[in-house]
Amino acid sequence: MHLSKFTDYALRVCLYLGAHQDRLVPISEIARAHRLSQSNLMKVVHQLVDGGFLKSTRGRSGGIALARPAAEIRVGEVTRYMEGDAQMVDCSTCILRGACGLVGGLKEAKDAFYQNLDRFSLADSVLAHPRTLNILQSAASDAAALSPGS
Repeated sequence: MHLSKFTDYALRVCLYLGAHQDRLVPISEIARAHRLSQSNLMKVVHQLVDGGFLKSTRGRSGGIALARPAAEIRVGEVTRYMEGDAQMVDCSTCILRGACGLVGGLKEAKDAFYQNLDRFSLADSVLAHPRTLNILQSAASDAAALSPGS
């Protein structure tokens, strides 16, 4: 299964925030750390706020944070929300539409995919590799060094 860039960016944002649960993080910092477009991340963040995964605070000292502890947010939950409930294939022009035995199998495969991702929290993912947390935390200082105001 291939995830959209939108979902990829959403997971990157959530992992970054999972490594920085002690503070509000500006979207610009995440954009610099991951070398992504800030305007694209703003769209992703908006959707994550609407989905209840993030909370946002406006203003000079504002930023974003996880709405719940990273240990309580499942990777499958975020992925499912960002990908939506679309079918894996477009059956609209197929001659087998409504009579295809493959549709059920694809749905089962997609459900199994999400169930597997539901086994992992953001906290699990941040701690799964021995270098992940360190990379995400040091990215904050690297991003600050790249800031035009530095």
